[in-house]
Amino acid sequence: MTVTTVLLDLDGVVRRFDPTHRIGVELRHGIEPGSLAAVAFAPDEVEPVVTGRRTRAEWVERVGRAIGNPGAAREWLDARGQVDHGLMTVVDRLRGAGTPVAVLTNGTDTIPVELVELGIAGRFDVVFNSAEIGLTKPSPSVFAHVCDQLGVEPAEVFFTDDTEGHVLAASRLGMVARLYEGLRPFVRHLAELGLDPGLGLDRPADR
Repeated sequence: MTVTTVLLDLDGVVRRFDPTHRIGVELRHGIEPGSLAAVAFAPDEVEPVVTGRRTRAEWVERVGRAIGNPGAAREWLDARGQVDHGLMTVVDRLRGAGTPVAVLTNGTDTIPVELVELGIAGRFDVVFNSAEIGLTKPSPSVFAHVCDQLGVEPAEVFFTDDTEGHVLAASRLGMVARLYEGLRPFVRHLAELGLDPGLGLDRPADR
């Protein structure tokens, strides 16, 4: 079956976060290294916020309370990251060539605002946010939901994510799924699927 649709993860693919930011916050506030992430991404904390049962504001407040430093939690979790503009050029060209491009993110209730602030709202055909649909990667149900909403079969979708477990789950459902390892490999995968709209691969190595 021919691949007709591209599905992207948001964080780690479309936008990146500087890992030194959290380290700097912990240093400035005298917090034990790694403790912010350990608290924020503990299953009991992160699951409710990415399934829409808790707001991002509530999550940030809870993390701040747990580490005894609300200011540090806000400083870290208010970061919006940086858009990969090279990738967005690919997205724009794919869409311009008639290939739908969607996003599937394990996100929070502020994703719509974040996309506006990042300047990329409206540059995807659909954004599937786990906080809105109540399903998260790597559940097979979320990939099935995406296919149903897009009106395509799993085999028609090329999915890329920087988390291996998410890629494996999508692959098991029947999607053409690849681990995201940078812009050049991504463009190469597109070309192999006949989706490269004249981008070529003779560009400098991806950072």
